[in-house]
Amino acid sequence: MTSKRPARGTAPADAGLAELQAAFSAALHNTGRSWRQAIDQRLKDLGVSQAAWLTIAMVAKADSAPSQKQLADLLGVEGPTVVAMIDRLVASNYVERIASPIDRRVKLIALTAAGQALYAKVKSRADVFRAELLDGFDAEALRAATGLLEQVQTRVQARIDEAQ
Repeated sequence: MTSKRPARGTAPADAGLAELQAAFSAALHNTGRSWRQAIDQRLKDLGVSQAAWLTIAMVAKADSAPSQKQLADLLGVEGPTVVAMIDRLVASNYVERIASPIDRRVKLIALTAAGQALYAKVKSRADVFRAELLDGFDAEALRAATGLLEQVQTRVQARIDEAQ
């Protein structure tokens, strides 16, 4: 029988915790990816890519029309990537660029009527998927998992902010 060595810099008593943390990290990553893939499968007939519907959803959920830079940050992509996506969504009449009333050099991104209609379909299908998937889970377990994930997200964002 082989024994697993603890992670470098970890005391042997912490080896179980290090393995649990690694398993949590992998589960977090894999679940997020699988979740998006499953929703993407449900949206195939709408004729939009995952990147497109995620972009549309971010614009729809924003408190106000985001700038291209803000949208890139929300999506976790570089500026040129979001510009190309916005170009495609403008060509498909899902979004429009609007000059900022504060700085006319800044372009804000807003959904068109067609974009709002598409988002309504995306949201409806995503809501059904989420309800089906989470049906049967204890409400207290969901609250605890949500709280933990929100704490992790806060810590990750703090590290990102520190590095900038």
